[in-house]
Amino acid sequence: MAPAPLKFIALNCTLKRAGEKSSTDALLKQVSDAFAGHDCTGRIVRVADLNIKPGVKSNEGRGDAWPKLRARILAADILVIGTPIWLGQPSSIAKRVCERMDAFLDETDDNDRMPSYGKVAAVAVVGNEDGAHHVSAELYQALNDCGFAIPPNAVTYWVGEAMGDKDYKDLLRTPKVVSKMTAMLASNATHLARLLKRDPLPGTE
Repeated sequence: MAPAPLKFIALNCTLKRAGEKSSTDALLKQVSDAFAGHDCTGRIVRVADLNIKPGVKSNEGRGDAWPKLRARILAADILVIGTPIWLGQPSSIAKRVCERMDAFLDETDDNDRMPSYGKVAAVAVVGNEDGAHHVSAELYQALNDCGFAIPPNAVTYWVGEAMGDKDYKDLLRTPKVVSKMTAMLASNATHLARLLKRDPLPGTE
């Protein structure tokens, strides 16, 4: 029996708006290609182009673009947060996404399950400074707190020479180790997503 098709959404949390080349976008496109090999399709959203208001509610009022993005996140089986490293941290946009998902903690069902329960999350990180492990650790914790399941090896990343001027988007070839990490992310994330679709998390019962 063929595996059930899955949907992903990848949030590009670069600080750059549409039309500007983004190393995060380059890596997320490779993640998208890897997902396609596991019958998982979706799209990349550049969050900087949206008016995501500050706050910790699911709707922060007039003009807030979060409710529509929230709906798309919850319609997907897999969420990927892609971020550059800034000052050794996830981007401010990635942090805002996590802050807005904090509302899930108060939106539980009768078994104390957040709307994100049964969804899988992964991370993609790029930068030309140190910090990929720190960034993924911050995002893992936030995503898990907000109800997402984290599979093994749920990060793919590239970091160039510290204080260097080479960006991932400018590489002529993808490093083998990055390709391997991306393939593992896609394989494990889709496998776990299918397991959770067949056997949902019970919550407190």
